Amino acid sequence: MKLLRYGPEGAEKPGVLDGAGRIRDLSGVVADISGPAIADLGWADRLEIESLPVVDDAPRLGACVAGTGKFICIGLNYADHAAESGLDVPPEPVIFMKATSAITGPNDNVIIPRGSVATDWEVELGVVIGKKAKYVDKAEALDHVAGYCVVNDVSERDFQARRSGQWTKGKSCDSFGPIGPWLVTRDEIANPQNLKMWLSVNGVTKQNGTTETMVYGVSYLVSYLSQFMTLHPGDIISTGTPPGVGLGFKPPQYLKPGDVIELGIEGLGTQKQTVIAD
Repeated sequence: MKLLRYGPEGAEKPGVLDGAGRIRDLSGVVADISGPAIADLGWADRLEIESLPVVDDAPRLGACVAGTGKFICIGLNYADHAAESGLDVPPEPVIFMKATSAITGPNDNVIIPRGSVATDWEVELGVVIGKKAKYVDKAEALDHVAGYCVVNDVSERDFQARRSGQWTKGKSCDSFGPIGPWLVTRDEIANPQNLKMWLSVNGVTKQNGTTETMVYGVSYLVSYLSQFMTLHPGDIISTGTPPGVGLGFKPPQYLKPGDVIELGIEGLGTQKQTVIAD
């Protein structure tokens, strides 16, 4: 099932995609696509999608999950991306947090922050938690996943690497977390470690990879993170990016106003953002 949120920013409604690719309104079934709704998807099993009202226009899509408590990111989780960054593959997952205020819809503008000289792109597989997870074994980890989504982990490399401290300040600017278009429930993705992923800028392919080459896979990451913090329904884990980020080019290539970013992951839909200046 492909769950989504549609409508003006701050006033999104819950929806679901039907077999013909039309948005159906879920307002009469759940209040929102958020932690309480995805913690128990029993309502979705009983859903008769074709009986729901059709949304006739082409509304804006919001982030596919509302009320996210934690936006957890994994750094250097593809060996070839670590190499292009000039860094070693870490002996354990690198964890950093992205501010939830960075979350936007999948097709909203990406805003280059004031003082930025190195705003970059990163297509990533997002994992949405559906069941509380604490000290979870790897073998049971996927039972705690509601589904998957596309994430663009937009990054300001100068803020991230040269402005002292941890990476968070280069990852958390407004608009740096496009999520969606859909939350694709776990039953539709047979193997999260076998999904093609890609990203282009102005029609030129920059990233062309697969989740198969992750160093630490989804099951491991959910289990690993749950040893340090309780994961709650609606939390998002962004699992790292394959090579082809702007930082890796010689010389580096960074985003500028007017650029158009397009990205997608097999089975999870696509995003398209226009870059603007703050």
